[in-house]
Amino acid sequence: MNRLLLGTLLIVSLCSLNAQTVYSLNDIIGLSQRQSSAAKQAETRKENRFWEYRLFRSNYNPQLALSGTLPGYSSQFLPVTQPDGTISYVPVKQTSSSLNLGLLQPIAATGGSISINTNSSRFSNILTDDTRWRSTVVDMTLNQPLFTFNQLRWDKKTEPMRYEESKRSFVEEMEFVSRNSVTRFFDYLDAQVNYQIAQFNLANNDTIYNIEKGRYNIGTTSEDKLLQVELQLLRSKQDLAQAQLDLQTSRLAIRIYTGMQEGEVFDLSLPEIIPVIVADEGSALQYARDNRADFIAFERRRLEADRQVAQARGERFQMDLNASVGLNSAGADLSESYMDPNSQQIVNVSLRIPVVNWGRNEARIKTALANKKLTDYVIAQDEQNFEQEILTLTRQQAMLNLQIEISKKSDEVAQKRYEVAQNRYLIGKIDITNLNIALTEKDNAKRSYINALRAYWVAYYDLRRLTLYDFANGRLLYTRE
Repeated sequence: MNRLLLGTLLIVSLCSLNAQTVYSLNDIIGLSQRQSSAAKQAETRKENRFWEYRLFRSNYNPQLALSGTLPGYSSQFLPVTQPDGTISYVPVKQTSSSLNLGLLQPIAATGGSISINTNSSRFSNILTDDTRWRSTVVDMTLNQPLFTFNQLRWDKKTEPMRYEESKRSFVEEMEFVSRNSVTRFFDYLDAQVNYQIAQFNLANNDTIYNIEKGRYNIGTTSEDKLLQVELQLLRSKQDLAQAQLDLQTSRLAIRIYTGMQEGEVFDLSLPEIIPVIVADEGSALQYARDNRADFIAFERRRLEADRQVAQARGERFQMDLNASVGLNSAGADLSESYMDPNSQQIVNVSLRIPVVNWGRNEARIKTALANKKLTDYVIAQDEQNFEQEILTLTRQQAMLNLQIEISKKSDEVAQKRYEVAQNRYLIGKIDITNLNIALTEKDNAKRSYINALRAYWVAYYDLRRLTLYDFANGRLLYTRE
C-alpha cells in the first residue's frame, strides 16, 4: 500500500479517536460561561454589588425602630446635698426601664434627619415602694448638621454610577471568560495538532528508515544518509513523548477552567468559519464610550475626588442644630402618664471650632486638592490608553483576516509540496534532506495557521469586551434595564 495513503489513514483515525466528544470553540465558551469558577465568581460579585446598592437605597427610606432598656437594678449610696450645704450619703435601691418607638427619615438634601417618637420610662424606688412613670405621647425631633460634609447627597451621586458600573463590569467579565476560553482552546488545539503531527512524523520516519535501510543493504545509499534517517527517527520518538505530555497538561488546564467532569474524554474541532467583522474606528470608540464600565468609572472617580475636597472643607469645624417639640407627662402608673400631656420644646446648637490647629485644616484641604489634580491627570491618561487599545484592535482586523487567508493557503501548499516531495523521494528523485525540509515546512505551515486563528479569535473577543458590542452579529452585549 502506498506510504502516503497509510499516513493519511493515520491522521483520519487520530481525528476520530475512539469516538470522543468533539467540542467546537463555541461549545468551550458556553461551558466556561455556565460552569467555570471564573464565571461563578463574576456572578457572585454581581450579586454582592446588587445587595450593596440595595443597602445604599435603604439609607434614604424611613426607618421604624423599637428600642429600650430592660429593667435594671441599682443598689448604692448616693450623695445628697443637705439644706445646710453638707452632703449626706443615703442608700438607694431602684429599678428603671424604658421603651421607645421611633420613625426616622433622613433628609438627603441637607444631610440631617427628622424623627417622630413616642416613649415611656418607669422608675421604681424599692426602699420607699414608690413607682413613677414618664411618657412622651409624641415627639418630633430635627437633627441638622450645619456647613458640614453631606454624605447622603454625595452618595446619591456616586452610588448609582457605581451600581451601573458593576452591571457593565459583569458583562465585561463574562466576555473575559470567553477570551480566556479562546486562549485555553487554542492551547489545547496546538497540543492536539502537535501530537497528531508527532504521531504522523514518527510513522513516516519509521517507514523512511526501513526504506533507507533497504537501500543501504543493496548499496544504493550511504551509511551517512542511513544514520541521518535513524537520527530523525529518534527525534520523532522524543517529539512524540513531549507532545503527549503537552497534550495531557493542556487537556487538564481546559478541563479545570471549563468545569468539565474529571476523566471526560474529548477532542476539539478547528474553528475555520470566520465571522465577518466590520468595525470602523469611530463606531468602535462610540460603542465603548456608551457601553463600557470604564467610562462611567472615569466620571465616578472625578466625582469622588470632588467629594474628598468637599469632605476636607466640611471638617474644618462642626456645628449641629437639634430641635424637638412634643407632648409629655408623668404619673404614678402608665395610663396616668398619658393624661393631660404638657408641651415640650427643646432647641440647642452645638459647635466645635478649632482655634489653633497648626495648619491642620489647610493641609487637609490642600492634600484633597492635590489628589483631585492627580486623579484628573491619571484619568486623562487612562482615557488615552483605552482609546488607543480600541483603535489598535480595529486596525488589526483587516490584517488578521489577511493573515488567516495567507496562512491557510500556505498550509494547503505546504501539504501538497510534502506529498510531491514524498513521492519523489520514494522513487529516488530527491534525497532525505530535501524531504525533511518539506516535512518541516508542512508542520510549520499548519502551526502558523493555528496561530493565525488564535490571534483572530482573541482579538475578536477582546474587541467585544472593550466595546460591549458584537460586530459580527450587530447587537449590543449590554442594554440598560
